[in-house]
Amino acid sequence: MSRPGYSRAKKLPAIINHRDQVSSSRGQDLLLSLCLSEREHLHEKLLGNGAILFRGFPTLSIPEFADFAAAFSGRQLLDYTAGASPRTKLGGGVYTSTEYPRNFTLSLHNELSYTFAWPEYLFFYCVTPAQHGGETPLGDSRSILGKIDPDVVDRFKRKGIRYNRVLEDQLASEYSWQAAFETGDRSAVEQYCADGGVSFRWNEDGSLFLSEVRPATAIHPKTNDEVWFNQADGFHPSVFGPDEYQKIMSLGGDHKLRLNCCFGDGSPIDISDLENIREVIRNEMVPVTWQVGDVLVLDNMLACHGRMPYSGPRKILLAMA
Repeated sequence: MSRPGYSRAKKLPAIINHRDQVSSSRGQDLLLSLCLSEREHLHEKLLGNGAILFRGFPTLSIPEFADFAAAFSGRQLLDYTAGASPRTKLGGGVYTSTEYPRNFTLSLHNELSYTFAWPEYLFFYCVTPAQHGGETPLGDSRSILGKIDPDVVDRFKRKGIRYNRVLEDQLASEYSWQAAFETGDRSAVEQYCADGGVSFRWNEDGSLFLSEVRPATAIHPKTNDEVWFNQADGFHPSVFGPDEYQKIMSLGGDHKLRLNCCFGDGSPIDISDLENIREVIRNEMVPVTWQVGDVLVLDNMLACHGRMPYSGPRKILLAMA
């Protein structure tokens, strides 16, 4: 196998484009061979860039994608325990990417930054790109922190963020506690909450209320960089726009929302602070337009990701480690 050509984009992701057209070679063999021979270099590149896009490699089966993710990370793949985004478990540590309605814009975020345990690596694989739209925008979490108003950063760091969630008790619902925790066993959920210091309450209708205070920033354990690492702008009901937000507030039903947040001390987050954050994030977005067979690897703390609206079929797979 010839050595792939490395090209560093002006912004993330770094792109590794394999131009070897040997049709008898399998995609798994090519990617695993690259991973084994260049693993240290690839990890250094990931720490520098935050994201690597592998493009031009033969397509992968689901097990081959899982094998590559495990080999790259050097660890067992994770379940999506306590996740807030609807997705389908495909087996072997592989899921579909978010199944939010296709007209919905998913803002940049670091996976599971709203709870006490998150993956270090994210792996995306493109089976079917959307006909129109459906890009996965990326952002540099280090750069985002540096561009948010310092007064806003100071408030968020001093107070932290309280994430409140209500999970339904509906087996068929993708927003149920059974779906989020991949179990019907209440004791397993309670053990998870005990392990992470998560406040919880079982409501009379069987739904589950979760409340957890998390910091607004984090220190990367390998680079020692401080990064913006929270999902306040995505959890807060103002994400739906001013008209819908005013309707929610006028009905006094914000405490019943599936997702909601405030400062860690219970005080409300000023909308102007959230707008400053959202403006910075919008300006930092770098869209990845998918091609069949693309594999995108993210350092989950250094790079945040989202999803743009789309039309037509779209299938992107996700593995976490």
